[in-house]
Amino acid sequence: MKDEHIISIIEHSPFDALTESDLATVRAHAGHCDDCLRAYRAAQISSLLVKERAVAAFEPSPFFQTRVLAALREQQASTGAAAAFSFRRLWKATGALVSGMAATVAALAVFTFFAPSLESTQQDTTSAFGAYSAEELILARGDLPEADLTYDGLLTTIYGTDVDVDAER
Repeated sequence: MKDEHIISIIEHSPFDALTESDLATVRAHAGHCDDCLRAYRAAQISSLLVKERAVAAFEPSPFFQTRVLAALREQQASTGAAAAFSFRRLWKATGALVSGMAATVAALAVFTFFAPSLESTQQDTTSAFGAYSAEELILARGDLPEADLTYDGLLTTIYGTDVDVDAER
């Protein structure tokens, strides 16, 4: 029994709920083990303190209920006014941002639904620049003459004019 400590018995159930056999086991072991003796005495003292505190009656001061209810009513009245005030303050702080975002969404909607189609302008620019698109020039290098494989040749084919690359750099 010296190897088995009784602290687990004390910790798992309230001290007042211990059976006589558990108390006998605790007392027998506490005679040999100082740590368990301290735990047993601490459990006894804690149990007594809790019993004494539970017996003591607490009486609230006179008009306690009246003061608590008055404070509660006052808080509820101020909360309603504060909620309206806080919304007004919130709108004042973020009104410009919200209005700007709404205007941006409206402008994007107008551009999306009422702007002219870009397909017709893309077809016109492709035919104006020549028969080749940029993808065709890069991917189909074998179809072009050797002279057009230079950087100047590609720019000439894409833009349709002679561009002096060295002068622009």
